[in-house]
Amino acid sequence: MTSLAEASPPPPDTAAPDGRRFTIKPGAPAVTGHVDGAWWPHSRDLVAELPSLVAEPDAGRVDRVSYSEADWDTTPRRTVVDGSVVKLGRYRTLPPHTMNVLDGGRWRTILVIPPETPARDAERALAAAGRAGNSDTVDDLLRTPTTDEDLR
Repeated sequence: MTSLAEASPPPPDTAAPDGRRFTIKPGAPAVTGHVDGAWWPHSRDLVAELPSLVAEPDAGRVDRVSYSEADWDTTPRRTVVDGSVVKLGRYRTLPPHTMNVLDGGRWRTILVIPPETPARDAERALAAAGRAGNSDTVDDLLRTPTTDEDLR
């Protein structure tokens, strides 16, 4: 198996088959695994991508985002999304491909699927990360299946 981070970039119009780019476990945040859900942004520009995250009905009210510095372009310390200030903090100590989102007083750990991930692999990671009881690691969620057996 190879890492999604090593995958070739897809064509610019690639999207998940059902159009989903965000999933959250039912009842999250509950201690059921390494992540509470997943997000597949279109780019590495966090300020440009945040409105799509905030627009997700299951994302809740996003007040603060702590993100892995390696996953995103340089960002300001805060931005305004839909008239609300969202505080942003980059950290070198957060695991790669994750972000912590403060949603109305609750922290959720979200898997960040690299934007260049092929749609089939992103859809698989979105579905797994949003499944109740999933306890896969970030590396397992982002692992690219190499055989039909790996897809099961």
